[in-house]
This record gives sequence, C-alpha cells and structure tokens, in this order.
Amino acid sequence: MRTNFSVKDKVAVITGAGGVLGGSLARHFVAQGARVAALDIRKEQLDSVVEILRSKGGQAAGFVSDVLDCMELRKTAQQITDLWGTIDILINVAGGNLPGATLGEDQSVFDMKIEDWKKVTDLNLNGTVYPSLAMGRVMADRGTGSIINISSMAAYSAITRVPGYSAAKTGIISFTQWMAMEMALKFGEKIRVNAIAPGFFIGDQNRAVLLNPDGSLTDRSRKVLARTPMKRFGNITELNGAVQFLCSEAASFITGIVLPIDGGFSSFSGV
Repeated sequence: MRTNFSVKDKVAVITGAGGVLGGSLARHFVAQGARVAALDIRKEQLDSVVEILRSKGGQAAGFVSDVLDCMELRKTAQQITDLWGTIDILINVAGGNLPGATLGEDQSVFDMKIEDWKKVTDLNLNGTVYPSLAMGRVMADRGTGSIINISSMAAYSAITRVPGYSAAKTGIISFTQWMAMEMALKFGEKIRVNAIAPGFFIGDQNRAVLLNPDGSLTDRSRKVLARTPMKRFGNITELNGAVQFLCSEAASFITGIVLPIDGGFSSFSGV
C-alpha cells in the first residue's frame, strides 16, 4: 500500500519565516508543491525569503504579522483565506532565545532580569498559542488541518543558563497535548496538533555560544556533543522531513506527540 507523504497544493502558514529555521521549512514546503504563506515581523527578511521562494517557481506570499498581536493574526488569517481559500497547515516557528534572557557563566538565577524572562516566555509560548488560535479557527471551521509546534531539548531536562527559554519550550509541550485533545474532541479527528523537539543546531542565535571566533568548539559545545551519540550538531534541513511527515496523511493517526530530532541526545544518559 502506498502511503501519502505529499503536501502538494496544501496551504502552509509558517511563522518566523524570515529566520533560518522558518526559511528552511518554507523552501522545503514550496519544493514539495505546497503554497506557503510566510509570516514574519521583519519585512526586509520576509521579502527576501518570499523572493527566493518565488524564484524557485513556488507559490508563496509574505505577510508582515506579529505573533503576539491576536487582532493582526486574525486579519492575516483572513488575508490568507481570501488569497487561497483555506489554511491546511500551520508551523509555529517564531521564537528563540534572547541575549538578555541568557545568564552569563558567572551569574545565577537571582541575577536574571524579570523583563527579559517575560519577553522570552511571551515570544516562545504565546507566540505559538496566538497563531494557533487564529489559524486553528479556520481549521476548526473546516474540520481538517495540521499544526506543528517547535519545542526543544531544553524542555526534556535542565540546560544551564536559559531558564526562560526552557520554561516556555516546556509549556509548548503541554499546549501541544492540550490543543490536540481539544481539536480532536470538539472539531474532528482530522485536525491534528503535534510538535518537534530539535536538539542542537548551530544558528544565528546560538553561534557565539557554541563556536569560538576561530570556529573551534566552545566548552559548551563539547558538553553537548559528549551527550549526543551521533557526535555532531544537526543540519537545519534535517528537520524538514519530520515536519512534512507530521503534516501529511502518512501521520493521520498521530496527534499530541513531541518528536525529538536530536541525534540521540534525549535517549543518552552520558554513561
């Protein structure tokens, strides 16, 4: 029996599409024949991504939209449905850590600035919840759709220096499970909500923490790789296939799960 992994002609909304992970997923889904609604608060980065997507022959549209503004998100959802008639997929990528919310090596939790805690927890948790409500309403009305959230290995066990990010990504796991239950029970079994939990990937936000100026590994990187059986960092494109699978009919009986994509980090005790 042939299993359907296709997302061709699906309308996929991707928040944070101007970033590294969002841009990678946007390029992948366009290459798979999906119509991509790229969302970001940063117009310059968004325009660049949309230009790339269209240059590859893909159907893509950009929307400057703040994931923490519920009214703006509802307007964006309406614009997307006006353009393409529906929303089939939502991938909540917008998020990430903030420099002010990362404790220095010589700091303790008592040195943490509460304003930075609020910013990073708001961006990562509510920045997933609010788009899920705006785009999920369209799915609820139709009785079909798939939402993918982004958690983290920081939610599986305590990782030093990032308390706010860790707490928010843990909250995403709970919200994913709750939303999966809510949508299936009240709006039909064809609406599914899942999450992925990436391990360690080198990106713009963590490059200075994981790599020295000369490109060599920092002490933190060596600790990460010591706990990673594959002994390497992930490539951002290695998230694409898992996300596509969870959005496709091949995963039709999967909802409420969190899939680690971590080179074995979550399964290894370090011994």
